[in-house]
Amino acid sequence: METLKAFDREVNAFVDYMFGPRDTRVRGWFLLDSYLPTFFLTGAYLLCIWLGNKFMKNRPPFSLRPHLIVYNLGITLLSFYMLIELILATWEGGYNLQCQNLHSAGEADIRVAKVLWWYYFSKVIEFMDTIFFVLRKKSSQITFLHVYHHATMFNIWWCVLNWIPCGQSFFGPTLNSFIHVLMYSYYGLSVIPSMRKYLWWKKYLTQAQLIQFLLTIVHTLSAAVKPCGFPFGCLMFQSSYMATLVILFINFYVKTYQKAPSRTAVKETPVTTEIKNGFHKDYFAAANGLQNNKKAQ
Repeated sequence: METLKAFDREVNAFVDYMFGPRDTRVRGWFLLDSYLPTFFLTGAYLLCIWLGNKFMKNRPPFSLRPHLIVYNLGITLLSFYMLIELILATWEGGYNLQCQNLHSAGEADIRVAKVLWWYYFSKVIEFMDTIFFVLRKKSSQITFLHVYHHATMFNIWWCVLNWIPCGQSFFGPTLNSFIHVLMYSYYGLSVIPSMRKYLWWKKYLTQAQLIQFLLTIVHTLSAAVKPCGFPFGCLMFQSSYMATLVILFINFYVKTYQKAPSRTAVKETPVTTEIKNGFHKDYFAAANGLQNNKKAQ
């Protein structure tokens, strides 16, 4: 136990050395004082993927329909709460859309920080996206994009909550919460066979996701062009990270909408193995992966 405590102190001392003093307003909040819980939960997530695939290798896939309905409904409601609360909190604090510093809004900044803590915590809940993949034997959906997105977001938002828990940090989660309301609503409805005929709006989710990334980059860089006191290094890191998501997203977007398969390719590989209703499989791998649920059910 003493060894673990000593290791915890060393890790947190190193993190503090790298990023500087933490924001004292979030001291004592669940999971934030030490980096180790976030690190170990991420490691457990990756280990579950590896061990889970081995465990399911010679076993039939689970359907999990009721579990998926409850899960997707829960994420939808949480995302809706975060969306509304962020809008109300930033409105109350008179947030500047172009650039907002960390301390000028008083109690509204604390309100924003509390919502962003739920946003951080939602990222560990969303690890279940991948666990459902494993249990339903959708291993082809567990792509680099999917795992990269889930693992990095949880760790990045631990840093955000400790050093920049409000101010300019509000914009990305607001957009993402809106997108998640749409996405997880779709995934939950798609589990119900009678609702599938009404899900004509799938392709528009793809476009909304890409627009979200681009708007977040523009909003982040706007604070660098016209500074307001928000840490410049954080702006550059966020822009760079979002750029990696744009690149990965465009990669499968191009595969889906720009590359016309040759006649030979069409004969050899059915289009439905890569595209279904206008979506490349990597898109669902980046989220909940329910486009092939008819087979599992």
